[in-house]
Amino acid sequence: MEDEEAAAVLRTVGRQIKMWREAAGLTQPELGVAIGYGGEMVSSVERGRRSPKPDFLDQADEVLGAGGRIAAMKEDVEKARYPKNVRDLAKLEDEAVELGAYANHNMHGLLQTPEYARALFAIRQPAYSEDEIDRQVSARMARQRVFDRLPSPLLTFVQEEVTLRRPLGGRMVLRHQLEHLLEIGTLRHVRIQVMPTSCEDHAGMGGSLQLLKLRDGKTLGHSEGQLHSRLISDPRDVQILEMRYGMIRSQALTPRESLAFIEKVLGEEET
Repeated sequence: MEDEEAAAVLRTVGRQIKMWREAAGLTQPELGVAIGYGGEMVSSVERGRRSPKPDFLDQADEVLGAGGRIAAMKEDVEKARYPKNVRDLAKLEDEAVELGAYANHNMHGLLQTPEYARALFAIRQPAYSEDEIDRQVSARMARQRVFDRLPSPLLTFVQEEVTLRRPLGGRMVLRHQLEHLLEIGTLRHVRIQVMPTSCEDHAGMGGSLQLLKLRDGKTLGHSEGQLHSRLISDPRDVQILEMRYGMIRSQALTPRESLAFIEKVLGEEET
């Protein structure tokens, strides 16, 4: 595991499963046969070395007669599978009353469809395993609960025109992604803007950025690089990001113009 918090969750889950198994008088191989997994997998889960899949927990709960107590740990286990930097960012997004983001080379993570996100992670180099791709996509989709929060935060996004045209995952995936943007863009607490490639004045040439205004009044910045992402908390640096993002929004198409632009690009994809 990449962090102690996630490792602690898996160790706790493993101990609980071991206690229920021993109370039922089953060996690890016997439990494995009963739930459709190998004894080595059961051993790894009990030692906190492997993350059990939801089906593993459901089957173990039924076979061991745990009355839902094992199955109830699925949500905690799923969160523990997410990378630590994703969990930390998701916590901040959950606390945000306003979130603004500029994306310059692909759709912002909060706007991605599962198919688009999978295509994005599938082309990473060095290549991710299928399990890692599943893990990353699940984590990204879980962050999108921010759209359903009440009271609703104000969510603003500026997308470079090229992100609307780059066919990651193929033309069908791109079409569905554009349709998703149009759907999300109609939400009253969401504003999506497009930065046209033809725009001569552009304050976002320094790269993508994200701003989060939290309930306590604090504003934080977040940026992603090639190998690392970082949180920006110094008020002077955050002030610069706020200035840049404000200029980017003023230079981009308006939300109404942007939805019309996305519809135009979608129409081109369908012909």
